[in-house]
Amino acid sequence: MSQLDRAELAQQGALRADGLRAAGVELVALTFVDNSGIARVKAVPVDRLWSAAAWGVGASNSFDFFLATDDIAGGTHSRGPVGDLRLHPDLDALVPLAAQPGWAWAPAWRYDQEGEPHPQDARALAAAATARLAELGYNARTAFEIEWVVTAADAPDDPRSATAGPAYGYARLSSQARYLRALVSALTAQGVAVEQIHPEYAAGQFEVSVAAGDPVRAADVAVLTRETIRTVSEHHGLRASFTPKFAPDGVGNGGHVHLSLWDGDRNLCAGGDRRFGLTETAEAFGAGILSRLPALLAIGAPSVVSYLRLEPHHWAGAFHAWGLENREAPLRLVQGPAGQRDRAANFEVKCFDLTANPYLVVAALIFAGLAGVSEEATLPEPVDVDPGTLPSATRLPTSLAEAVTAFEADSALTSAFGPELATTLMDVRRGELDRLGALPPDELCAVMRYLH
Repeated sequence: MSQLDRAELAQQGALRADGLRAAGVELVALTFVDNSGIARVKAVPVDRLWSAAAWGVGASNSFDFFLATDDIAGGTHSRGPVGDLRLHPDLDALVPLAAQPGWAWAPAWRYDQEGEPHPQDARALAAAATARLAELGYNARTAFEIEWVVTAADAPDDPRSATAGPAYGYARLSSQARYLRALVSALTAQGVAVEQIHPEYAAGQFEVSVAAGDPVRAADVAVLTRETIRTVSEHHGLRASFTPKFAPDGVGNGGHVHLSLWDGDRNLCAGGDRRFGLTETAEAFGAGILSRLPALLAIGAPSVVSYLRLEPHHWAGAFHAWGLENREAPLRLVQGPAGQRDRAANFEVKCFDLTANPYLVVAALIFAGLAGVSEEATLPEPVDVDPGTLPSATRLPTSLAEAVTAFEADSALTSAFGPELATTLMDVRRGELDRLGALPPDELCAVMRYLH
């Protein structure tokens, strides 16, 4: 029997449509993120929002097997061209798009034709992980850092074509001040709380940080922020690239994730009696993530090009280590300033990038952390130097193939993801390896540059 209250959804969809029409909205974009990290979309006229809410919009289940290149992989659970799913907008997350007048956006849940949740719905998995936290008496606050490179639209291969000035330099900010102002204005109008924006290290590179929130909301914001960046860039004669490696000899774009564990209003990453103020529970949570980083890379660094970014001495987190404020460690404890640590302290995962599906990322981190809590795991000694300078340092996987092997060997993650999604994800990863794994780095970077 369907889990959907279709009459209620139709009524709520109609009410939301009235408000959207009054705001000049004519079309609503419904997105889901596929297993390759691409935001796919269907759109409906605002007059049909009630129907989309109640009955969904058709979308092939073959999207589960799409590669970032739009090739379609095979796999154990593939039905090829057969079958259909329904996209149902989350009306609570619906927002008019300031950068696309006349449009609104909503992330979608995926259901089958009978109204049952699709087992490969990444957003539903993130919601299930969040619910599991709540069952155990915890909650998490999460945020993604978004890094991107802009180029002039007529010089898309040249990251110096749109900006001038040194890394983190005011000159670079000044050269695109109108663009950055328009971007922050659009994000703010869409309910995204921007905390800071600045030029980054690489040529043409910027970063925006947003406020932490509920894990599902954080993943929604990551999708909305990236698509807003893409649109505002186009309005300013620019092209935005979120690739982990724009060029083989350049510095890549990361997709760092900040995550703190809470018990009600108490931040468990601060005020404890373990190292650096961690509580016992937060340390176990962090230890669960750290021990599973090789497997987690199959979720958070899920493309062949991801492993061009994971180089030593590039602040990407290439070694299996953790530390306090250590930007070369893939798991970094950020304490924040004295006086704010009860609100600011969090773990930062630095080895992930923006080819990842953000819903899968938050789900995987929560499940890994909870496995650590269940195991009463402890963190090893922290590293307070560049781990690449230590003879005993252990590299994280240096290829997607290694990460796939690690994921498939991790029973906590594969069980939490469920057999269908866990298997399909690795089928898709192997499909990308078959399609892209043999390309030389310059060709690989060129192919992937503007896909995500």
